[in-house]
Amino acid sequence: MSTKTSTPRQSGTGRRAELLALAARLFAERGFVSTTVRDIAEAAGILSGSLYHHFDSKESMADEILRGFLDELFGTYAEIVAADLGPRKTLEAVVVASFESIHAHPAEVAIYQNEAKHLVQLERFAYLDERNREFRDLWNGILAEGVRTGAFRTDLDIELVYRFIRDTVWVAVRWYNPDGPLAAHDVAEQYLGILLDGIATRRRPVRKG
Repeated sequence: MSTKTSTPRQSGTGRRAELLALAARLFAERGFVSTTVRDIAEAAGILSGSLYHHFDSKESMADEILRGFLDELFGTYAEIVAADLGPRKTLEAVVVASFESIHAHPAEVAIYQNEAKHLVQLERFAYLDERNREFRDLWNGILAEGVRTGAFRTDLDIELVYRFIRDTVWVAVRWYNPDGPLAAHDVAEQYLGILLDGIATRRRPVRKG
């Protein structure tokens, strides 16, 4: 896939990584369009010209942030699928991995959720559409296999369930607090309990006669 032809540098250390982390926070808090190179430079305590020694534009910064985040996330997904755990265990593992990603990279997740529709209009961010398709195929494949094997109900509308899972998992970035009382794994377990088992108690059958 073409998204793997460019190696992200976000994982590097030093000043460059610090500037990317700072930019990610500002993009997440203020929005990509509203955040200027001057804003990033001022927050870093440097002049705008000094920032250009590291990056040629804020688009380059957002690109590097998103590529690094998505490559890591989809790398984790690939490892889970390759483990061949069966559809239910695979779905559970992917949900846990998603919440762990929200915990570890809240700014990056927020940027992806809030800015993708705008950024994908720029040619350098075309890979976002590819990643969206890859994400849809991943979930639909897990759900379809679960229906086929009997792990999930046969009356499921796979596309509807995929959209429900996608939206309810990733919207958590708006309220999840990494420093709060619930760890990412705890939230994932609660979510999976609702998703797979529901929230209503099972009614006992009424005996006649």
